[in-house]
Amino acid sequence: MIRIGHGYDVHRFCENRDLILGGVKIDYEMGLLGHSDADVLLHAVCDSLLGAAALGDIGKHFPDSDDRYKGIDSMVLLKKVAELISEKGFRVVNIDATVIAQKPKIGSFTDAMAENIASVCGISPDRVNVKATTEENLGFTGRCEGISSHAVCLIETTNS
Repeated sequence: MIRIGHGYDVHRFCENRDLILGGVKIDYEMGLLGHSDADVLLHAVCDSLLGAAALGDIGKHFPDSDDRYKGIDSMVLLKKVAELISEKGFRVVNIDATVIAQKPKIGSFTDAMAENIASVCGISPDRVNVKATTEENLGFTGRCEGISSHAVCLIETTNS
């Protein structure tokens, strides 16, 4: 059996934080506000995987009311999600994600982001695609107020 999942996340910019996307630290004047490291890309990927496996969403498993997750590296969260879907009898087939940001330009980092995601999910990098786009100065991302991300994934049962 195969299943598809979709995830979406958004975080606003803030000062005095590192900007982390796909597990990659990007040199930029602002970071993203959040309980964890606010890695909007990995949060969307987590939600897509959890959704495909009918396991809820990232907030259900890692609530922002739980101090254990304060400042946590989202690569750790993705690893836990990969373990959860494996325990439910699924494996990741592929992941496709889009980061929406007017600034900074992140196209040169997308391969490293894809490699990080693939490594944690136990799949080859050619099964993960990360894209970057702007919104042509429209909306909150276009006004440089934050960054959003969408992700879709395909998972399959491990006993097929």
